[in-house]
Amino acid sequence: MLSFVFLVIGFALMIWGADKFVAGASALARKLGVSPLLIGLTIVAFGTSMPELAVSVTAALRGANEIAVGNVVGSNIFNLLMVAGLSAAVCPLVMDKTLLRRDWPLSILAAVLLLGAIAPDLTIARWEGVVLLIIFAFILTYQIRTALRNREQLAAAAAEAEAEEAEAPMSAAMIGVNILLGLACIVIGGQLAVNGATGIARMFGLSETLIGLTIVAMGTSLPELVTSIVAARKGQNDIAMGNVIGSNLFNIFLILGVSSVITPIPVQATSIVDCLFLIAISAVFYLPARKGKLGRVPGIAMVAMYAVYTVYLIMR
Repeated sequence: MLSFVFLVIGFALMIWGADKFVAGASALARKLGVSPLLIGLTIVAFGTSMPELAVSVTAALRGANEIAVGNVVGSNIFNLLMVAGLSAAVCPLVMDKTLLRRDWPLSILAAVLLLGAIAPDLTIARWEGVVLLIIFAFILTYQIRTALRNREQLAAAAAEAEAEEAEAPMSAAMIGVNILLGLACIVIGGQLAVNGATGIARMFGLSETLIGLTIVAMGTSLPELVTSIVAARKGQNDIAMGNVIGSNLFNIFLILGVSSVITPIPVQATSIVDCLFLIAISAVFYLPARKGKLGRVPGIAMVAMYAVYTVYLIMR
């Protein structure tokens, strides 16, 4: 009974928190005069990637970080197929040109680099982790510099949008409260939902391995899922897709970079298959997105493909 209560409270907290988080993030973009895409790629992506970071770094510190790659690759697959797919199914997503030209291809490159690191010796060495962190620092710096170059134009557009709004612009203090309180509710709600779902799964006699491959892996990506769907429903397409692609970049470059610097990461051979699958779906669904819109049909196809992948995980 307690597991069901945890599950309901967890989802309620995540939905309420995501609403506040998205509102605060979009207000922050207007206040700073930068693109909502940048906020989605950085602040929102980092915030919703906190569960993956916590799981991977904690495992690394305990010397058991062989789960880190599975957690990251599994989360990236979930982000792309379920988070982006469900968001598009709920409300077709208009694609930002910068995201299509720069950030989505970078996420494909990240998966290719990860495959190149693990395929030869089934290990991510410390020096490879350092390389991932250097690349991440370069990408983040480039994204911020590009956004700041366009700041004046975006600030003018934001001021015009605020002038058309019936409600007063959000104060700096309220922006901070919305972002921090929303993020806290998302993370706490996600943990409660995972605990509740795990308890229910055990009650029905599911194995620990199956629970780990499905519920726990999906659970660390629940913040991305709820945040992107709420953003899509609010018409904040840049935040919705920026969150997905940004989280995937954070997961590979930052989380695996930090984890492997702490201690080299041994990798299971099945991770190579998962990496190849991530590269394939990233490239395949980039094609319809390049037309400028990710519609309901591709979105439903992405969700269906994740269902097939989940069946594969259960059977292997």
